[in-house]
Amino acid sequence: MILDHVGFNVSDFAASKRFYGAALAPLGIGVAAEGDGWVMLGREGKPQFWFGSFGASPSPIHIAFAAANREQVRQFHAAALKAGGTDNGAPGLRTNYHPNYYGAFVIGPDGHNIEAVCHDAEV
Repeated sequence: MILDHVGFNVSDFAASKRFYGAALAPLGIGVAAEGDGWVMLGREGKPQFWFGSFGASPSPIHIAFAAANREQVRQFHAAALKAGGTDNGAPGLRTNYHPNYYGAFVIGPDGHNIEAVCHDAEV
């Protein structure tokens, strides 16, 4: 990853924390640190995805999270929908990107397009 971390404000902190906590759990992403009105999520305790309630939420953005395999992509999609997300692309190949691009897309809180993607062939 070329970035150390990314962060932004959300309009409903509690709803966003519930959504991202549930949607990203299948990818091995969980709370790395948190405080009053903010949370940092990541793998292995590394805070790479931050959000909080300290200002206006940005216009809808796209964020893609790396999945270790295609099953994680499917689990992300199911968990994100169960957590209140709206389907924006079921799990599947997106060969217009490259032959093994396997992703799923969900619209989450604040209208953000949240994706899980695996670049590896099915094993």
